[in-house]
Amino acid sequence: MSVFIIPILLILLIIYGVYKKINVYSAFCQGAKKSFDLIKGIFPYIVAIMICIALFRISGLGMLLVKLLSPLFCLLGIPVEVCELVLLKPFTGSGSISLLQDIIAKYGADSYISYCACTIMGSSETVFYVSSVYFAGSKQKIAPAIIISLLGGVISSVLGCFICRFI
Repeated sequence: MSVFIIPILLILLIIYGVYKKINVYSAFCQGAKKSFDLIKGIFPYIVAIMICIALFRISGLGMLLVKLLSPLFCLLGIPVEVCELVLLKPFTGSGSISLLQDIIAKYGADSYISYCACTIMGSSETVFYVSSVYFAGSKQKIAPAIIISLLGGVISSVLGCFICRFI
């Protein structure tokens, strides 16, 4: 059933546009033309984030931060084995998925550590990527949004790991 949702929505959108006497094809092309300006505006931010992520992992800074922050994470109830995931998730979704796969392969899908890792993946967002996309064309201050998002990610990680203890 879910395979048909997008085609059905597309057909309904075209029918609605015809009903409202809108040139659907022309409107689509105008929207597509505007997307190039958006891509041109956010591309440098995305490249910068990707370079920072690569440097973060290659430099060993991630593992150093895990060693430094693991006592704090343990105090908060987050297993040491998922500390790197908590640190990496705000930066990259694909890198986090790769790390999640490693955790599941190492500890098994039904382990407490894997439950925590999956919960962290589902309860947080790639804050810096999303912020760069949403704030690229905006004059709004980005720092408060990032701080609140990171705090929300940590809180959701702590609560998620706490709930996983009882599963």
